Amino acid sequence: MKTKTVIEKQLQKKNNQELVKTIIAAKKNENWLEVASMLAGPRRNRININLEEIDKESKEGETIVIPGKVLSQGEVSKKIKIVSLNFSEKAKEKLLNAGVELLNILEEIKKNPQAKNIKVLKK
Repeated sequence: MKTKTVIEKQLQKKNNQELVKTIIAAKKNENWLEVASMLAGPRRNRININLEEIDKESKEGETIVIPGKVLSQGEVSKKIKIVSLNFSEKAKEKLLNAGVELLNILEEIKKNPQAKNIKVLKK
């Protein structure tokens, strides 16, 4: 895992204000530091994950954190909460139809600063 100093240096290169706010909030909280280090890295290293993989890796009632983008291939059959940097339009539509709760990472950090009961998918 990266140090806060390395994350801060990588943060200087970011232009997306939403991403910058998310990384800063995650960096300030020890429990979310791993997510901050993943988001601060290059975009090509970010995780893009399909719904079928999320369904395979998750259990009923879990909170799944994806430090990247959720893509629409596959279906989710469990009642879970998905926290991600962003969602493709089709994935968002499928998840809402399946009754899955969707949040962005910044909202989840504010709601759950202790990072209790979360599972970070790293692919």
